[in-house]
Amino acid sequence: MAGHVFSMAISIPKPESKEEEERLVTAFLSGLEKLMHREENWTFLAPFEMSMEHCARCQTCSEACHIYEESGHNELYRPLYRSEILRRIYFKFVKKESPKVHGDIELTWDVVARLIELSYRCNLCRRCAQTCPIGVDNGLLSREIRKIASQEMGIAPRELHDDGSVLQLKAGSSTGMTPLVVKDNLEFIDEDTSERVGFEVETPWDVEGADILLIHNAGEIMAWPENPGAFAVLFNAAGLSWTLSSEIAAYDAINYGVWYDDIQFARVAVKHAQAARKLGVKRIVLGECGHAHKALTVIADKVLTGDLNIPRESAITVMLEILRSGKIDLDPSRNDFPVTLHDPCNMVRLMGIVSPQREILKQVLPEGRFREMVPHGVDNYCCGGGSGFAIMSGHNFADWRHHMTGRKKFRQILDAFSDEPMDPDHPKYVCAPCSNCKGQIRDIIAYYDAWEKAGIYYGGLVELIVNAMPQVQPGFVDWEWH
Repeated sequence: MAGHVFSMAISIPKPESKEEEERLVTAFLSGLEKLMHREENWTFLAPFEMSMEHCARCQTCSEACHIYEESGHNELYRPLYRSEILRRIYFKFVKKESPKVHGDIELTWDVVARLIELSYRCNLCRRCAQTCPIGVDNGLLSREIRKIASQEMGIAPRELHDDGSVLQLKAGSSTGMTPLVVKDNLEFIDEDTSERVGFEVETPWDVEGADILLIHNAGEIMAWPENPGAFAVLFNAAGLSWTLSSEIAAYDAINYGVWYDDIQFARVAVKHAQAARKLGVKRIVLGECGHAHKALTVIADKVLTGDLNIPRESAITVMLEILRSGKIDLDPSRNDFPVTLHDPCNMVRLMGIVSPQREILKQVLPEGRFREMVPHGVDNYCCGGGSGFAIMSGHNFADWRHHMTGRKKFRQILDAFSDEPMDPDHPKYVCAPCSNCKGQIRDIIAYYDAWEKAGIYYGGLVELIVNAMPQVQPGFVDWEWH
C-alpha cells in the first residue's frame, strides 16, 4: 500500500539512556503546559484551547482529509488519531484528570517520538477544521506538536530550520542568496525578460518612499525567474510606484517558522516589517506565495505593532486592481490553451481570497478555456506540498509525499483536463499562484511523467497576464520550459 512506503519526515533523536528519555518526555510535557498560557502561546491560544477541550469524535474530519483517503483509510492518518493521543497526554499529565473520562495512555519516549513524527504527516491544510461541525482544528494541533518539538526539544526538520529560517536570518534568504547575489540574479532576470518581451525591463531596488514594497518568495527567483520577471513587466506597464528591498530577509517572503516555530516566525516577520519601515513604503505586497500571505498578513498582526504595523496585502488583489483600472491592454486570444486553477490553502481556505484570481482569469483567457477543479475554492484539496512538505526530501520522504499527499491533487488535475487530448502536442496549463504549490505540482508532474505523456504544464497567475499583453512578444508562457 502507498501508505506503507518506508519514509521518515524528520530525524528523531535516539536517547542513549533512560535519563535522556525522561528529559525529553519532561520537555514535551513542559511545552504542552506552556501552550495553555497566553504569554507562551500568543499565536493560537484560543483555537488551540477550544480544539483540545472540545471534540465530539464524530469523525467528520476524516472524510475531509486527502492523506487519510489516499492511505486507504489507515488509522495512523486519521486527523483525530494524533489529536486524541495529545489530548490524553494533556488531560492525564497536565490537567491531572482521571483517565477514565478521556482515555488512559502510558507516556514514554516512544509515544512522544511517534507523535512528533505523526505531526509531520499532516499538510496543515485545515480542511478538517473547515468541515468540523464545531470548528475543532486538528491541523492546528499538529502544528503545535511541531512547535513543542522545536522550541522545547530542539527537534525540527533540517529543511525548515537549519536550511530554512536560520539560513534566511543569517544570509538573507532560505535559498542562501545574499543581497549581492539576489541583485545579480534579478539583473540577469531583467535582461532575459527584456529579450523575451521585446522591450527593456528593470526591477527597482531600495527606492525610498515607494508606494509598494514587493516581496517575492525567493524560490521564484531561483526556480521560476519568469514570475518575478512578469511582475516587473506588469507593475512597470501599469505605472506603479514599487520597489524591492536588499535588506537581510526582506527579499524573501518565505517564513518557515509559520509551520513549526513561533520564535523563528516572529524574527522573520519583524525583519520584513523593519525593511518596509526603513524605506518608508506605504504598503507591503506579497508575491505568489501562499504561506507568506498567511504569515505576514494574518499571524503577524500579533507581532507587528506600532510603527511596524505597515499595511500588507496580496499581489493577487493588486493585479486585479491593475486590470480593472484599464491601464494595460489585454488580448485573451494569446492564451488560447486550456487552464485550470489550483487554490492554495493559505490564500483561499485560510484567507478567503477566492474571486480575484478567477476574475483575472476571465479577463486574460478566451471564453471556454478555463475549467474549475472539482472541488474548488475553499473546498479545494491541498497540493500535497503544504506545511513544508514540498521542500522536504530526506529519508525517502519524497516517495511518501508523491504517493500520499500529492496523488489527490494529481487526480484533480487530470479530471480538470479530462475533455482534452492527453498528449504533449496539446499543452495544458495548471495555474498555481503559490511558489510552494508550484514546487509540489512540478514534482508530481515529473513523478508521474505528466508532461511527456499528457502535455500538462504549470505556472503562476501573473505570467498569464503578461502573456496576454499585446505589447509583449508572443510566447512568454514557454512550453519548452517545464
